[in-house]
Amino acid sequence: CRSLAARLGPVCLDAASFSHRRLSFGPQFVYTPESADKSLGETSRMNLFQAVTSALDNTLANDPSAVVFGEDVAFGGVFRCTVGLKDKYGKDRVFNTPLSEQGIVGFAIGHAVAGATTVAEIQFGDYIFPAFDQIANEASKYRYRSGNHFNCGSLTVRAPIGAVGHGALYHSQSPEGFFAHLPGIKVVIPRGPIQAKGLLLACINDPDPCFYFEPKILYRSAVEDVPVNGYVLPIGKAEVLIEGSDVTLIGYGTQVHVLREVARLAQSELGVSCELIDMRTILPFDEETVYASVCKTGRCLIAHEAPLTGGFGAELAASVQEHCFLNLEAPVRRVTGHDTPFPHIFENFYLPNQRRCLAAIKDLIGY
Repeated sequence: CRSLAARLGPVCLDAASFSHRRLSFGPQFVYTPESADKSLGETSRMNLFQAVTSALDNTLANDPSAVVFGEDVAFGGVFRCTVGLKDKYGKDRVFNTPLSEQGIVGFAIGHAVAGATTVAEIQFGDYIFPAFDQIANEASKYRYRSGNHFNCGSLTVRAPIGAVGHGALYHSQSPEGFFAHLPGIKVVIPRGPIQAKGLLLACINDPDPCFYFEPKILYRSAVEDVPVNGYVLPIGKAEVLIEGSDVTLIGYGTQVHVLREVARLAQSELGVSCELIDMRTILPFDEETVYASVCKTGRCLIAHEAPLTGGFGAELAASVQEHCFLNLEAPVRRVTGHDTPFPHIFENFYLPNQRRCLAAIKDLIGY
């Protein structure tokens, strides 16, 4: 613990930091609700899992070919994302599968190739790896291998990812970096309920197979007024949530909310103006928005929960260095999970929290 504290910097060693644990350690954040575009019509109060349910409900209601399936999906799933859908649409369209991720994704690919709208759920992102061969060698390559004569573009695979406070090594992982390495698919990660519904519907309607990763800690903690009717948000387009002039902060999913707090702390404690970008899609990622911001600020911090080595932040950092080199005032910094299995009691040390990010901003400004 002492060694790790030394690595995290002096901000974690003083008594004041220990007495204010919310700012010193842990994934804690204040969720800031957003407002939906009024043109989207009537809204209803929903948390993130209810927004996912609403998107699936819209799809099943409007597309008679659509099916939703996965482990325990028929009774609502462990996170309750499919509650009521089997009763509403029948057991032929919303159904349970055997406990076989390879089977789930293999069946989903075949179902999509036949032309049907297919939404498969992997109960935890940690358990998607048995299906990796189907994803990497079938789903991502189907259109290419057939010379565009066949495709599985109507396939969407959903899975919860990330820290939840008690998930430990088998229920807390962030595997998105593995999938960002696969040409032929898209990888989307929402930050809240409004985004969750619009991006999921965009994935379902997209001509390419999409992998849609839901930050599980946000299922209940994120609540917004979400449009009741269907709508789509753009895949492949990042969003600038806070405009700033000194440092670009880049994140996705839960980390966006941590970085909101970091931007506030940087302004109040350091007088540093931060620009915050939510990637929303990491494959393909929005190069134009990222490069424009970094060229403006001259400094870049990337944060994600996945381990440092080979994480998606490495691709972002390399791309920023390649395209923004002459505008950089300091090396790109990454604040991430550590290169260890995800811990249980040491989760708060593992995650890229506010103080770790703030220390990185100090380094960037002082470089």
